[in-house]
Amino acid sequence: MPIRESLHTFFPQFEEALSNSIEKNGLLKSFKAGQVMMKNGQEMRFTMLITKGRVKIYTEGEESEEFFMYHLEPGQACALSFICAAGNKRSELEAIAAEDTEAILIPLDIMDDFMTKYKSWYYFVVESYRKRYQELLDALRSVAFHSMDERLEYYLIRQKNSINSSVLNITHEQIARDLNSSRVVISRLLKQMEVKGKVKLNRNSIELMGNKV
Repeated sequence: MPIRESLHTFFPQFEEALSNSIEKNGLLKSFKAGQVMMKNGQEMRFTMLITKGRVKIYTEGEESEEFFMYHLEPGQACALSFICAAGNKRSELEAIAAEDTEAILIPLDIMDDFMTKYKSWYYFVVESYRKRYQELLDALRSVAFHSMDERLEYYLIRQKNSINSSVLNITHEQIARDLNSSRVVISRLLKQMEVKGKVKLNRNSIELMGNKV
């Protein structure tokens, strides 16, 4: 899908002059499922407007362990890149394409110009901050106040809501990585949920049963 059509479809709030500038300066790039789109410590040169697919955002611990933070979906952008643009900082998160993904890459050196020229961009950035902040708070509460079985249920619900499907094509190993746990622990907890009728475990997929989760 061309940049202009993608902008009209997923970012209809952008004023015409802003869309023209993005079309002129942006680059539409494709990423395969599993491809690293942004590395921890990487110099930030672009912000990403997601137009297809889904992106997983991780943070890294002191011992290089990874913890899943949130998803980016079509119509959204990486709020961290806005911060890096303002402070000339390197990335503190890792972004991985959860499925085949397309994104419009916009050079960070024109972000200041966008903020002062276009109200629709200013409000978009502010709303992106708000959404990411809320998701970070939710993730923090999940870790601080809930047991692993509760965190697992919360994780599955987030995945379901993200793709709007009760069937999650995800392995126990992937879940363990996202929750900074072990595959053995996750498999045991999922089996307990299956016994309770909350999920149905299939090969490389998990089906959430009704409203029981």
